[in-house]
Amino acid sequence: MIPLDPVPRLIDHLTLRGAPGDPALKSREGVLDYAGLEAAVGALAGWLAGQGLAPGDRVATWLPKTRTACLMPLAAARAGLVHVPVNPLLKHLQVEHILDDSGAALLLTQEARAETIGRMACRVVTRDPPMDGAPLPPSSADPDTLAALLYTSGSTGWPKGVMLSHANLWLGAISVAHYLRLTSSDRVLGVLPLSFDYGQNQLFSTWAAGGCVGPFDYLLPRDVYRAIEREGITTLAGVPPLWAQMLEIESQGLRVTSLKRITNSGGALTRRTIEGLRARFPDADLYPMYGLTEAFRSTYLDPALVAAHPDSIGRAIPFAEVLVVRPDGSRAEPDEAGELVHAGRLVAQGYWRDPERTAARFRPAPAWAESRGVAVWSGDTVAADQTGLLRFVGRDDEMIKSAGNRISPNEIEEAVTASGETSEAVAMGVPDEKLGQAIVVIAKGDGSTEAALRERLRRELPNFMQPMRYEWRAELPRNVNGKLDRARLKGEVTS
Repeated sequence: MIPLDPVPRLIDHLTLRGAPGDPALKSREGVLDYAGLEAAVGALAGWLAGQGLAPGDRVATWLPKTRTACLMPLAAARAGLVHVPVNPLLKHLQVEHILDDSGAALLLTQEARAETIGRMACRVVTRDPPMDGAPLPPSSADPDTLAALLYTSGSTGWPKGVMLSHANLWLGAISVAHYLRLTSSDRVLGVLPLSFDYGQNQLFSTWAAGGCVGPFDYLLPRDVYRAIEREGITTLAGVPPLWAQMLEIESQGLRVTSLKRITNSGGALTRRTIEGLRARFPDADLYPMYGLTEAFRSTYLDPALVAAHPDSIGRAIPFAEVLVVRPDGSRAEPDEAGELVHAGRLVAQGYWRDPERTAARFRPAPAWAESRGVAVWSGDTVAADQTGLLRFVGRDDEMIKSAGNRISPNEIEEAVTASGETSEAVAMGVPDEKLGQAIVVIAKGDGSTEAALRERLRRELPNFMQPMRYEWRAELPRNVNGKLDRARLKGEVTS
């Protein structure tokens, strides 16, 4: 277990924490040891420094899990730039929004991807940058300097960029490496998108512990089993749909006894899933976790407590203070529901160029909190038992959480009504055993345009944003203010 180091440092210094000859990254391009990792990050940062960019400029990557995609978070920070990772599953409309909103000066992507987006203000590079040029040394900026924008959907509108500093990223890496008890002998399989804070932290926490991470894009769950056996994987992070897929098939005789750690976030684990994972991977500790991009990670449940408390999301991770707050701002009593408020050094710097939404979500911590300054008021309702273990109660907003993705209903509705197949639509999530929530759209019309609508959305939206079901109505109900009555529709759909 690595020691807790509460001193915030610069995220690109992670390359210096492992032993020089130990493996650090095993990607499709080969293996980098820690000396090679440091050299490659320095060379990539040097290349960026020669691109005529100003300090603080945003550099976006829209790539699969290549070596460049893995090193760019550190190289951009070392060069004094801000990294904007874009989920490779997104389609051109979402990508264009992120590039425009972030004001990206440079985009690194592939030729086929570049051809799908319209004319953008940023420069587009479709070749692999050299990693053998003159390197930049580790940076010496203030740890509170902005290092990354991670785009996440809100309950309304298009995705918004969460501003993360070097300190946010560094302390998140140290915290996770500590409570997961990662060591230099660990081999981590990176199946999550690097644009996802959960996925990006797999790189950082592994390197903080001196271990090796293998970024991995899989097509079928059996590919994950094979990778565990082939690479001697010790740690696997995922979201509930991955576990459902893996438990639906047998391990096919593959040896998975090297796996000693499973972590879950992006949705609650059901008791059935917990039992299935414990039976399938008896040598692996299971870590249920809860997090939000605005504060990275809030809680984890110690594996020793999972069997007795399968419904719990645990306690605060290191460097986080998690509070349960009544509507009047006072402390909730044990077993009393209240809003989860996250305070401490992991709290992000707000939303990029969005002071209104920043002011709504990032507010002063309650006066009775140990941590001073700004806290994240999550909008999620939780309750703590007499021992302090937290239980998730529900979400106050209308976010859809499907297959580990936070999806804005408004973004779905805007896409559905964009081309005339229907003039009005309401999107919502309904319970689904495999996905957590499935997307259902209630639309105005007789359904005759559904085939054309589905075909268009397959071109314009990523797979995880595709509605599973449409319900067609001659008219959609409205409330007394003339707005669409979402609460009534959700009641009708879920009753």
